[in-house]
Amino acid sequence: MIPAAFDYVAPTSVDEAVRALAAGGEDAKVMAGGQSLIPVLRMRLAVPTLVVDLSRLTELTGVRDDGDRLRIGAMTTHHDVQRDPLVREHARLLCLATDTVADPQVRHRGTFGGSLAHADPAGDLLAPALALDAVMVCVGPGGTREVPAAEFFVDYFTTALAPDELLTHVLVPKTTGRHAHYEKFNRVAQAWSIVAVAAALEVSDDRITDARIGLTNMGPTPVRARGVEEALVGQPATAEAIRAAATRAAEGATPPSDGNADAEYRAHLARVLTERAVTAAVAA
Repeated sequence: MIPAAFDYVAPTSVDEAVRALAAGGEDAKVMAGGQSLIPVLRMRLAVPTLVVDLSRLTELTGVRDDGDRLRIGAMTTHHDVQRDPLVREHARLLCLATDTVADPQVRHRGTFGGSLAHADPAGDLLAPALALDAVMVCVGPGGTREVPAAEFFVDYFTTALAPDELLTHVLVPKTTGRHAHYEKFNRVAQAWSIVAVAAALEVSDDRITDARIGLTNMGPTPVRARGVEEALVGQPATAEAIRAAATRAAEGATPPSDGNADAEYRAHLARVLTERAVTAAVAA
């Protein structure tokens, strides 16, 4: 299907992009790598009057050391996040989750910030961002503000971004030396997650001293498995302790029912995959 007609601009600065969004109003759409927006346009699930293409904003690419955090540009491709040495050293969970995103072609075009701003609950980067307490840097006509991941994801495909705001960077606290794993369950290779689990752990003297667990596709937004985290911290890193903690994975979640799985099956998957993810993380 051919998209409906729209105006198109490709700004060369963040200020210019923000002005274009403000002028376009609520009917304007931002295009980063285009891997989410273009299919939606072709199916006419979105009919914007203006598309603001960010591909010329090189200032929004790359990963920088920001003290106790990494500063990842929203236009950094999945491919570059996967291979960045700073991300591999200080935020390994992001590398592991990004490895599962779609296929190499999509990872070369799709962007880190675009995936987060799209806010698909089945997307593989939302739960890791939540588990790592990432902070989104948003820029609009009123200036710059920082929004924690826990407040950024609002509902299905909905974030705290205002219509005239851009996601410019993501601040990710360093988890250097942490054990990490991303366990994904899907029907076929390169497909969306039916359920997935992001796990980042700190282990000292064979005892879990910190645990961060995020769930993918267990509700309209990514879910932090607080019950599992509470059950793990202070416990020995044994199979028995991990299995007992994983039984709490679905607490507080509202898994959907759809053609891939019903809510009950997703709750079961969350428990099974959490046990696998934590076990694999401890062994990593």
